[in-house]
Amino acid sequence: MVDPGQDAVEPLDALLAEHRLTPVAVLLTHGHFDHTFSVAPVCDGHDVPAWIHPDDREMLADPLKGISADAAAFFGGRLELREPREVRELADGAALDLAGLTLRVDHTPGHTPGSVVFTTPTEEGVEVVLAGDTLFAGSIGRTDLPGGDHEQMLASLRDKLLTRTDDTVVLPGHGPTTTVGRERASNPFLQGLEAPARGRGL
Repeated sequence: MVDPGQDAVEPLDALLAEHRLTPVAVLLTHGHFDHTFSVAPVCDGHDVPAWIHPDDREMLADPLKGISADAAAFFGGRLELREPREVRELADGAALDLAGLTLRVDHTPGHTPGSVVFTTPTEEGVEVVLAGDTLFAGSIGRTDLPGGDHEQMLASLRDKLLTRTDDTVVLPGHGPTTTVGRERASNPFLQGLEAPARGRGL
């Protein structure tokens, strides 16, 4: 399970029951609460760990650290969540073997200090990237929130995503599925970012 946000518990439980699935872990692409709001009830309800990069871990219990002052005021300056019973920390380049999948972890700071993407190959050998809020179809994650860094974001995109082949499938945290090739050609935020030639499938 990846990034269980608000109101995720009931639909997720229904999906698991419908397909007779047993969860083994929750993977978090970053610490913003629209991606972590339900992590404690989901993890503790299924007795599974949450995986998050250490640079974003503090947001699990204090989600206001990741949002603007105006947004925090909307919640009255307080929004108390808690960590799940078991939290494991992600490391750049690590490989997670979960539910028959091998997922590579790439640290992609920029949207938040601890943003990561997860990559796994299909049976046909095409890479699939769970991109969180690092890369969207036609856009990139915002960098104006606490902990955001535009230069880091551009470096992450150049070094960790544009190095992929054009057929790499990208599943963003919001919006439609895309591919690295489509974003390389048309995403205005990626124009002028140089990537090693191997990423272009040459």
